[in-house]
Amino acid sequence: MSQPAFSALAPLPFDLVYSDGEPLESGWHVYQFHLLLDLIPQAMAEQGRSDFYAGGNMFVYYSVEQARDVARGRPYFRGPDVFWVDGVSRTPLRKAWVAWEEGGRLPDVIVELLSPSTQKIDRTTKRDLYARIFRTPEYFLCEPEARKLEGLRLVGTAYQPMIPNGQGRFWSQQLGAFLGPWHGVYEGYEADWIRLFRSDGTLVPTSAERAEAEVARLRALLEEQNRTGSD
Repeated sequence: MSQPAFSALAPLPFDLVYSDGEPLESGWHVYQFHLLLDLIPQAMAEQGRSDFYAGGNMFVYYSVEQARDVARGRPYFRGPDVFWVDGVSRTPLRKAWVAWEEGGRLPDVIVELLSPSTQKIDRTTKRDLYARIFRTPEYFLCEPEARKLEGLRLVGTAYQPMIPNGQGRFWSQQLGAFLGPWHGVYEGYEADWIRLFRSDGTLVPTSAERAEAEVARLRALLEEQNRTGSD
């Protein structure tokens, strides 16, 4: 609960902007985005948690002044690629994250999927904003071409590098899981991805992997029943 408090505000005299019309950078970025948003709720479910919101590729409004600038078409901050907020309701689905409508809450975990066109701002302007204004405890940067994942933890008013374990994974105190590299097939594409791992090092499964495991379990159960019935 490190973010600053916001007071209740009257309706704004302008409309919030919800989309800048810019797609994610590449096919890898699109699939990695969906992979993380598939895994985070599963990791929370395994911990018996429902008091969180996971989102991304949407505006994060942290001040009325920022919202006014966006409405006027001035240079603006779009928002993190993927973010997670602790201690809030999962519903309703938001078109944007509006801090003053969320009790002042701002992201507790941010993951940026770097690209040649974004990595400079992700490492400078955004990093400073997340540290000073958002007060986001954990910031992860994934550079796909270099196959590199970095973890940063907020110490005071600045980020300090996290130390990965022997598998190159970073422990997220906020998520209660490791983030780390994984090479495999997701949605039919073999590539290097960022996955979530449990504290014992096992993978947090995707929706498809959970479904496959359930089918395998039921098939094994049926085969056992058939063997038992034939004895």
